[in-house]
Amino acid sequence: MPVKEKPQEKPFFLLIDDRLTFSWMPKGADPGYYSIRPDGSVNGTTARQVYSFTHFDIWSYGTNFFQISMYKSDHNDPANPCTNAGEIFNPSTFTLTPASCAGATDFYGLFRSTFGWNEIFGTKAFTIGPLRNISFEVGMDGQTANTSLASAKRALVSGLQFQFTLPYKGFFNVAPLAYWEFSNHNAFAQCGSGFAGPVPGVSCLVDGNQSYNPTWAVETNYYMDLGFLPESMQFFAISGRAAWYGKKGAENNPLPIAPPFNVSTGVEFNSEPIRLTFDASKAIWGPKWSHYVDLWVAYRYWQNKFGLDHAKSTVCNIAPGVSNNSCTESTVYSGLTLKF
Repeated sequence: MPVKEKPQEKPFFLLIDDRLTFSWMPKGADPGYYSIRPDGSVNGTTARQVYSFTHFDIWSYGTNFFQISMYKSDHNDPANPCTNAGEIFNPSTFTLTPASCAGATDFYGLFRSTFGWNEIFGTKAFTIGPLRNISFEVGMDGQTANTSLASAKRALVSGLQFQFTLPYKGFFNVAPLAYWEFSNHNAFAQCGSGFAGPVPGVSCLVDGNQSYNPTWAVETNYYMDLGFLPESMQFFAISGRAAWYGKKGAENNPLPIAPPFNVSTGVEFNSEPIRLTFDASKAIWGPKWSHYVDLWVAYRYWQNKFGLDHAKSTVCNIAPGVSNNSCTESTVYSGLTLKF
């Protein structure tokens, strides 16, 4: 008797993509950290080495994206106990002590998960023209740094993602989201720090943990191979992202401190509008090894970094109208990405 073949089980993950990246950022920025050059000009930039691990997978009902990065700064963005480049500040005497502190180390991680409406409802009704799918999206951001501020950001996002098709197997995603930075640490606002006032809940926070108001966000990203190039040159792709995060309350929320030390946060714009990628492994070893080794160059622009209003915040300015250039990050940077 003929034996019926058992149907092959569908794998849980349809795609798993893990990558390691090293990049060099010559003109990064960390709000509030700057130095004065011998000629009197302000240096608000800091060179950074960036080490990143990225995971992306596709499963039956959606996608998962996770990234964690370690940023190692130069001395212009110093680690604790320096409160600024080359100096330790004594708040009890308001004096500065010269010091040589190592550059800060900052960890930033995020994940985003989507659940496709086509997959959930078993339909193709949400594929119309260039629209490929609509999805529910949830995620979280987390960050910590060993600077004198000792920041420790925790944020949640939820909303929708609209996925569109671009030529040459490309895509463009746009996600309107609710965003809530429910916790962040500020050592300077902590009671007993010497920087904040003496009244818990009014002029200082007992543990230094801040909480901001829920707000809106829009996150976008795109990718497209440059398939219009001659076949002998089809090793290039462009990609990018842009995200806007709404005002989330006062800078020292929830403390009811009056301006100018507690101005409103600004709309944060965090972007990498373009990245040009060269698929080195495909160029050397052929299509089977596509994107196993990528070399890339990108431009990064981050205005009102961490929500601090670059024009009004005392963190971003030496004096009213005199910027310390640390709350806007604008840099070309490059890197190497390995797929495994």
